[in-house]
Amino acid sequence: MNHSTTPIAGSTPIVEVVAAVILQPDGRFLLTRRPAGKVYSGYWEFPGGKVEPNESLLHALERELWEELGIHVRQAHSWITRVFSYSHATVRLHFFRVVEWEGQPSPREKQGLSWQWPHPVEVSPMLPANGPILQSLRLPPVYAITHAAETGIEAALQHIERALQNGLRLLQIREKQMTPDALRDFTGRVLELARPYQAKVLINGSTELAQELGADGVHLTSSQLMAMSSRPDPAAGLCAASCHNAEELFAAEQLGLDFAVLGPVQPTLSHPGLSSLGWRRFATLIRGYSLPVYALGGLHREDLPIAQEMGAHGIAMMRGIE
Repeated sequence: MNHSTTPIAGSTPIVEVVAAVILQPDGRFLLTRRPAGKVYSGYWEFPGGKVEPNESLLHALERELWEELGIHVRQAHSWITRVFSYSHATVRLHFFRVVEWEGQPSPREKQGLSWQWPHPVEVSPMLPANGPILQSLRLPPVYAITHAAETGIEAALQHIERALQNGLRLLQIREKQMTPDALRDFTGRVLELARPYQAKVLINGSTELAQELGADGVHLTSSQLMAMSSRPDPAAGLCAASCHNAEELFAAEQLGLDFAVLGPVQPTLSHPGLSSLGWRRFATLIRGYSLPVYALGGLHREDLPIAQEMGAHGIAMMRGIE
């Protein structure tokens, strides 16, 4: 298949481009500065380039990183895909996370190189298309979900504290059976635990409660998602949604949410009657998708590598919260 340009009826062809998020084990990633003589010279970007006619995306990635940086890709996973219109062209950016390579990156095209943390990025200016990518890179790989109704509140708080000590940085409070007062109290206690670790806490289903208690955002149910015509108030912080099919993923994309959760990948205790997707269907649904996606459903921490191999940003877990 010719990936280099994709014509759309009545519009300018889209230029297909691969981009690499080359990741160190500590979370740093490599940015390159466009050399003199190129469009947007002096701007920082993720390394990569145009896909040639009849070239696969992965082959284009391998070729570009060898030509630009002198490294051989050993392991790379597709991640997110975004379309961006510049004044000179419209590009479809296929982002890959490169987690294993051979060789030391070197500036073979006289471009600048800089290893950066997701927050804050200390080089500028960045190419305009990369703003959402940097925000997505700040999302941790594990998204935990509370289930205090099963364990009891005190046990749940102990589990959450232990998980925070072990590195958990993103948590959803999902307690359908709690009374409003109990939920408010529980959420307040979770926020107190999370703040010293700078962990983000989202509340399931209630933008109002999230804003009232100073939580970091809201997680929409799939029914809430499908009923919305615009994203909740930006003052509510992060906004995510539960998705189970292509239609719901499309709705989350149209609203410009920060991330989506897709499942169940495997059978779960919380949704015993819902048929599971399996990894093959999961990967198909998120191929070419523009938002980071967490895989959900019967998963544990040891499933993180396979989830990312399938294109997920990470995994969401309820019973693996510790």
